[in-house]
Amino acid sequence: MTDLIQSYLGLCKLKVVALIVFTAMVGMFLATSPPGMVPWDVLLFGNLGIGLAAASAAAINHVLDAREDAKMARTSNRPLPQGELNERNALLFAGVLGFVAMLMLVYLVNVRTAVLTFLSLVGYAVVYTMYLKRATPQNIVIGGAAGAAPPILGWTALTDSIDPNSLLLFLIIFVWTPPHFWALAIYRRKEYAKVDIPMLPVTHGVPFTRLQILLYTILLLEVSVLPFVTRMSGPVYLAGALLLGGGFLYYAIIMMKGEDEKVAMKTFGYSIWYLMALFALLLVDHYLPLIF
Repeated sequence: MTDLIQSYLGLCKLKVVALIVFTAMVGMFLATSPPGMVPWDVLLFGNLGIGLAAASAAAINHVLDAREDAKMARTSNRPLPQGELNERNALLFAGVLGFVAMLMLVYLVNVRTAVLTFLSLVGYAVVYTMYLKRATPQNIVIGGAAGAAPPILGWTALTDSIDPNSLLLFLIIFVWTPPHFWALAIYRRKEYAKVDIPMLPVTHGVPFTRLQILLYTILLLEVSVLPFVTRMSGPVYLAGALLLGGGFLYYAIIMMKGEDEKVAMKTFGYSIWYLMALFALLLVDHYLPLIF
């Protein structure tokens, strides 16, 4: 029984879902004006609904990618390639998660958040996984819009509106996604080539991909200061954003100069901590007026 539960949890990509819920939660808290506490029902059911929808999308992704996953070292130990679950049960599980998520968001949060969350689910599980991933080397750029939505979802859960400031948060994640994922794709390019997935390093080569990572990292550094420029955040956030962005830029430059592929994985790892830290900074900066 325990192994079965672990297999179903394995479909959910819990680490990815945790990052999604975190950025959505930050969106909620930043939506409070003046800075205050998010009502407990919005905080609980909003994040739970968004998290369940993300887990549903992840499970659908597992089903659609099952054949490719079985051939790739990074994903061959997932529940479906290992035969721990069959595709029918995985889809049923995904359907239940998605249904519960929509019910929760519609009746306990608001319809607008439910609709936006559903669109994000479809964008990732269907548009990206079924089509874009196998159709174009720009798959992660276009498909990244679905993954960048959580701050908007969190903000909308509280306000029932799409605020321009939430779009800034969306833009940060949208620009962050390509250099984040392309770093992994460089390291795993042979596996992607093996299953005919046209990731950028496969179609255009590693040097070109490294250049794109550097250019997107520079763009990310510029985009990350927009919350300060628009007075959404203050100097504490600005200092932290510049420091974190400088770290990301350092890794991108090192990748351009060297041939050590381990740097690609270090860049990938740093990018995850970068996003978490950046959103944590947004949160801290938002509540500083309550302390000083």
